[in-house]
Amino acid sequence: MKKTLSTVFLSLIFLTCTHAQELNARVQVIAPQVANINKNTVDLIQSTVRNFLNNNKWTNQSYQPQEKIECNFVITLTAWDGSSAYRAEAQIQSSRPVYGTTYQTTLLNLSDKDFDFNYTEGQALDFSDQNYLSNLSSLLSFYAYTVIGLDKDSFSRLGGSPYYLKAQNILNIAQGSGNSGWKAFDGLRNRYWINENLLNKSFEELRVFIYNYHINTLDRVQADPTKASKLLLGFLPELQQMDKKKLGSIFPNVYFATKAEEMTSLLALGNPQDKLQSYNLLSDIDPANISKYDQLKRN
Repeated sequence: MKKTLSTVFLSLIFLTCTHAQELNARVQVIAPQVANINKNTVDLIQSTVRNFLNNNKWTNQSYQPQEKIECNFVITLTAWDGSSAYRAEAQIQSSRPVYGTTYQTTLLNLSDKDFDFNYTEGQALDFSDQNYLSNLSSLLSFYAYTVIGLDKDSFSRLGGSPYYLKAQNILNIAQGSGNSGWKAFDGLRNRYWINENLLNKSFEELRVFIYNYHINTLDRVQADPTKASKLLLGFLPELQQMDKKKLGSIFPNVYFATKAEEMTSLLALGNPQDKLQSYNLLSDIDPANISKYDQLKRN
């Protein structure tokens, strides 16, 4: 009898681990300038979004609790029609731990100005990757796959591709909804273009760099900071292979804006010659953030 109970207990643990969800999403919904909006409704939207992100299973892989991807969704409601339609903006951030430290390094820090949706109190928010159910469901699913893809890219070479393709499928289905942000002509910094960039071979060098930067530099910084800095310098020339005409695209623009200060801090551990070389490379690769790299030249 004891053996049977032990077997059942272990089986339950196995099933729980196997189906453990991938995201640990913290969600905040605010409406600082929307008149007459019910706070209870705002709180309900917040809990509905949080449950949708954290309770759906986005991959067929097992995630232990400590392996869940840390992410933040701050949704700012900017207008309400008095019924079920909301205009909104969202800030989406995700991070991953650096091996051997308590430090979380940011992978994504993206603003979506077209996060509009309809929601009725008590409405179930269902998930489907094959059908359009609602704009809110599509928005959250798209970003869930994008967050997972970037996390995978940081742990394995081009490992995020299957999840960017899933995000692309969500995007393609949502394009017929009439909502903004899903199509190329809706703007240059929207969901269409971040997904296009992530899957575009022109940016594969940047995605490979993300892998090398996290696995081969940041994850080694605790053991040997100077060596990690030297390794990072060795990976920078790969980024010079990117098409210079595409440097203003959303993916490199968002990525370098997120990582410039962190990379500078790591490269500042090198000797004066290495720091000057790092500055010269980064000022060519990412001129938009040259002021952040100036520290390397000054030192």
